[in-house]
Amino acid sequence: MSAVLRLEGVRKAYGSRVVLDAIDFAVEQHEVIALIGASGSGKSTLLKVAGLLEPIDDGQIFLGEQDISDPRVDGDAVRARIGTVFQHYNLFPHLKVIDNVTLAARHVHKQPARAARARGLELLERIGLVDFADSYPDRLSGGQQQRVAIVRAIMNSPELLLFDEITSALDPELVGEVLDLVRELAADGATIVMATHEMSFAREVAHRVVFLDAGVIREQGPPEQLFGDPQQERTRTFLSRVRVID
Repeated sequence: MSAVLRLEGVRKAYGSRVVLDAIDFAVEQHEVIALIGASGSGKSTLLKVAGLLEPIDDGQIFLGEQDISDPRVDGDAVRARIGTVFQHYNLFPHLKVIDNVTLAARHVHKQPARAARARGLELLERIGLVDFADSYPDRLSGGQQQRVAIVRAIMNSPELLLFDEITSALDPELVGEVLDLVRELAADGATIVMATHEMSFAREVAHRVVFLDAGVIREQGPPEQLFGDPQQERTRTFLSRVRVID
């Protein structure tokens, strides 16, 4: 197995506030990583720098063998190799569902419109939303919109998927349908890094869980080890609080 994503000594600060501090982190092909930690721990920032949505202050980031933190790199070309999904769908309200799904395929990857539409309809059929292909996003529930956003992210078979708390903006009854789609992607061998507060889902689906605290990776390991026998006191404290809330 080869590393799809590798961060080496990555540091990121906003002014005097350090949000990522000397992060060393690698993701192997077909691996599903769950990032857990309190709000402000650095999970979202890690995903943003990995997806070239934020610059780093120090260190290096590799996508495959390419140093994508090199300022000479074509950022748009790199981002075209990554599928990113955020908390709030980010669908274009003035575009139909099928046009949202195929936009990057047509304009970035230069696929013919007919081929892109066929692929988009195939994916919408897979998630049970093909009947909404020519509807606008406001016709869909939050869970449906988030599933469309995920389909848009996988439309061009990216090397890496980055999911940032993709269920946190959903009503509880809609969370399951989104997580079911992520389960399918994981079962199909997708490479996923996912910031999540869904601990039971992380335990079930992730190959490795990474606990971030104050911009530092405090502990990481297989879910059965990290959840069942955490080695760090800070990890134990965090998990005990999460379990109380759950």
